[in-house]
Amino acid sequence: MSTAAGGTHSVALDPDAQRVIEERRARRLDRLARRDRATLLVSVGLFLAVAGALFVLIPSDRHPSVLTVALLIGAYALAFRLDFEISSGSAVPTQLILVPMFFLLPIGSVPLAVAAGVLCGSALEYARGSLHPERVFLRLLNAWHAVGPAIVLGIAGESDPNLRHWPVYTAALAAQFAIDFGTTAIRQWAALGVPPKNHLRAMASVYVIDIGLAPVGLAVAFASVQSPAGVLLALPLVAVLTIFARERRVRIDHELELRDAYRGTAFLLGDVIEADDAYTGMHSRDVVDLTLAVVDDLGLSSSERRDAEFAALLHDVGKVRVPNEIINKPGKLTDEERKIIERHTIDGEQMLLRVGGLLGDIGRIVRACHERWDGTGYPDGLAGEEIPIIARIVCCCDAFNAMMSDRSYRKALPLEVAIEELERTRGTQFDPAVVDALVEIQRRQPLAA
Repeated sequence: MSTAAGGTHSVALDPDAQRVIEERRARRLDRLARRDRATLLVSVGLFLAVAGALFVLIPSDRHPSVLTVALLIGAYALAFRLDFEISSGSAVPTQLILVPMFFLLPIGSVPLAVAAGVLCGSALEYARGSLHPERVFLRLLNAWHAVGPAIVLGIAGESDPNLRHWPVYTAALAAQFAIDFGTTAIRQWAALGVPPKNHLRAMASVYVIDIGLAPVGLAVAFASVQSPAGVLLALPLVAVLTIFARERRVRIDHELELRDAYRGTAFLLGDVIEADDAYTGMHSRDVVDLTLAVVDDLGLSSSERRDAEFAALLHDVGKVRVPNEIINKPGKLTDEERKIIERHTIDGEQMLLRVGGLLGDIGRIVRACHERWDGTGYPDGLAGEEIPIIARIVCCCDAFNAMMSDRSYRKALPLEVAIEELERTRGTQFDPAVVDALVEIQRRQPLAA
């Protein structure tokens, strides 16, 4: 069973997944909110009622020993403690133990046995100080996933594992996912306001892992019907997955640290720009706000939004190599001075490539932030969609903010005049879609006025 959550380059988490993982980790030590407690009481009460009814209503001829029950609950608890973070969720390999449970225990008792395993595994985490006590009981909701298979297998009747019964096993797995998703999605929506479709995206990858582990669990079940100790055959695989999970966690930690380092470097460079030239520094921060508003309006991805924030902040970083007397010159620039100015995008790219990593990629966008839609920009003469979309957005927002700002050689333009200039150069200097988005944003709420 898997629960929804929410390095190195091999992890490659997008910003949304990073945020969900961080929030999920932080919540482990937090008390439950009032609304969480209310939904917890209702959900746990309903689960216990359903599990109790299944225990009473599903007939069974099985009479496992106390040792067998303890072995299965203990194995489940060990598997449940493994937390393999994947995308914006986490997978636990309890499928390896859940499947044998349905062939060794009375079917109606499995949801209660799973609940006992969940409590034992969570209690161990609480004892280590990695889980708030209230969240030990919140974990009981994970036992809902055993209800669906119990219903399907209970209707089919108890039997030893047999590959001829694969349609029943497939239906049981489908019922597991349906009830698990339904119960968790309702609680996520009621307690946290998470739409079911967002929850489905988080659960999709972990359900794929469950599908892969289910046949292995069935193989363990074949061994376990000969001797309940056969369930121990799953534990070496759980141990191997634990090693992989720890390595992945280290990689994710590394990626989160790198993200913070990149962000810190970007803002440090922004401060350097502002210290070197107050106008350029303030202008860059204003361009960030405009750029993010356009990115959101155009519906770009979270990764593109992150890149746009950095590119907007650093699009003028190369100007630290341009003499202030040229940047602040009140009159017309000479041809030589203009060549020096126009080189700042190349200098900016080179500076960021030296930093490397994410900011190295941003450097390639910075290089293109003065290209024009009609191909007459610099430094490479790119045109149309050859120009990265983020560079097109920064270019337009950069020019608009410059028009709306006082300069050494002129006063700021009125908002309507600046908008008219954008519309006049729409399709020549600027991407028409970007202009339309920026103009619409300004007319709704003038960000740069």
